[in-house]
Amino acid sequence: MNINHFDVKKTVLLFFDTLNGYYHGGDAAAKARMKLWVDNAVRLMKAGREAGMPIFFAKGNHRADNATSTLLLTDTNNSLKPWPNGEVTKGKMHVVAGDKSSDVIPELDPRPDDYYIPKYRWSAFHQTYLDLALRSRGIDTIIISGGSTDVGVTSTVYSGRDLDYNMIVVRDACGTSHDQRAHDVLMDLIFPRMSRVRTTDQVLEMIQKAKE
Repeated sequence: MNINHFDVKKTVLLFFDTLNGYYHGGDAAAKARMKLWVDNAVRLMKAGREAGMPIFFAKGNHRADNATSTLLLTDTNNSLKPWPNGEVTKGKMHVVAGDKSSDVIPELDPRPDDYYIPKYRWSAFHQTYLDLALRSRGIDTIIISGGSTDVGVTSTVYSGRDLDYNMIVVRDACGTSHDQRAHDVLMDLIFPRMSRVRTTDQVLEMIQKAKE
């Protein structure tokens, strides 16, 4: 099979954790960092809808009391800051189930017939109905966008690869709030071995050619 093969009828767009709590609920600096890749995600969404592609939203669905999360022994928190005195603690959730914080941002025009994948861990596949929904529609390719690149996007790409999906990672429609080096290393050295890494413009061209 050629590397340029692309069947729009067997492809979905998956937007990962592009939620109010991370984007509109953050400070001005964080929102400014995210805006470029969010704008690109919006472009992908519009092209996908025009092409009749199914739209999937993976969304954090944490309980406010943290009862569905667990403490793991790690050297640092997600921001790479060592735990004070080595004591691992649960932090405040940015997105909470049933709250506006866990809603998909309005810029992505979420609709009732889209697919919403509530999740409790990093991977959008872990104990969710994502794989079932994809296989039921005969989908073999996933275009993924969102954040953070080095957290949920990475976990989902690994899972998708292991489930034999063709993964397309949109480099400039993903982002990290932790360390840009992690994003760059993943896009340059890790993802190309398990997926196709493309820019938003390249994916839009793929969709347009498939439509024609």
